[in-house]
Amino acid sequence: MKQNELDFFLGAISPTGFCGYYHPLLQSMHERGISLLKGGPGCGKSTLLRRAKDVFLSQGEVVEALHCAGDPASLDGIVCRAKEFCAIDATPPHAQEPRYPIAVENIVSLYRALDAAVLRENRAEIVTLFEQNRAWNERAARYITAAGSLLQDTSRVALCFTDTEKARCFAQSLSRNYIPMGRGSAREDLRLLSAVTSDGLVFYEQTLAKLADTVIVLDDEFGAAGKVILEQLCAEALAKGQSVISCYCSLNPYDKIEHLILPDLRLCFVTHNAYHPITIARTRTIHCTRFCNQTGIKLRRKRLRFNQKAALELLGHATVMLREAKQSHDALELFYTNALQLTAVEQIYQDWISNL
Repeated sequence: MKQNELDFFLGAISPTGFCGYYHPLLQSMHERGISLLKGGPGCGKSTLLRRAKDVFLSQGEVVEALHCAGDPASLDGIVCRAKEFCAIDATPPHAQEPRYPIAVENIVSLYRALDAAVLRENRAEIVTLFEQNRAWNERAARYITAAGSLLQDTSRVALCFTDTEKARCFAQSLSRNYIPMGRGSAREDLRLLSAVTSDGLVFYEQTLAKLADTVIVLDDEFGAAGKVILEQLCAEALAKGQSVISCYCSLNPYDKIEHLILPDLRLCFVTHNAYHPITIARTRTIHCTRFCNQTGIKLRRKRLRFNQKAALELLGHATVMLREAKQSHDALELFYTNALQLTAVEQIYQDWISNL
């Protein structure tokens, strides 16, 4: 385990379509160096990102490895704050264009390393594979949307029987005990620690272990009390001038914080449930049932259990669809790799890496 390599997702398919935090990341890096990588599948974007990551790691720097939810073995980006460096795959579904060309963002294009004639000879097969890939991803999105609807129903039911004021007051107490006043300007970074992928439900739990010595676990089966507590803790931390990494739920990516990391304090507050059980050493466990009316919850236990079981099954089907999408993407990569001029790719990399 590389202690300085932090694994995150920066985007994933959600119930509202593809959700990504690329724009907030680029905004936060506008005073620094940004590289936008452009190229077709199999052109070497992930390879270039991995090589740059290894350069920084060899220098002892901390690097965020931003994985592709479609294929977690691939990278969609890297961030090295100490070197003021950020590079991302800027192609769909997370296409990005420069706002301040050259002054801030540098375009690294791998298209010029492709033999256009080779690709045009296989135009029909390539178009078919792109359409197949799009269709499989759309089917996966429908399953994820259905699962998200069930889990939101669970959260709404649980919220009806949750003492939200008690939960907020408890969060304020946690803030007093664990979060001191900061000295610098606060920054909130948005990330995902888990996502539905072609490999199933992937959770980068070890990132928590690398970033925190104090781990406060919210054991929250239904996702209502924990959401209230983490929202309050996030607001408290930022008000105190502490920077945070807010890790949202990929099935509710704009409204539900699942894990809150305060890296300067080596502290995190994390959610434990069936979708991402916490197995790392914990400092304290808070059972969120203490904020719920258990009688009301028990009366709806059958409905809540159905939601959970059905959501897990739907997410399993989504994984199958994403696996099919990856197969079509892998087939596309073969066409583009065969058209790739390796000496040109190496020259692009050397020109780029020499400026890191």
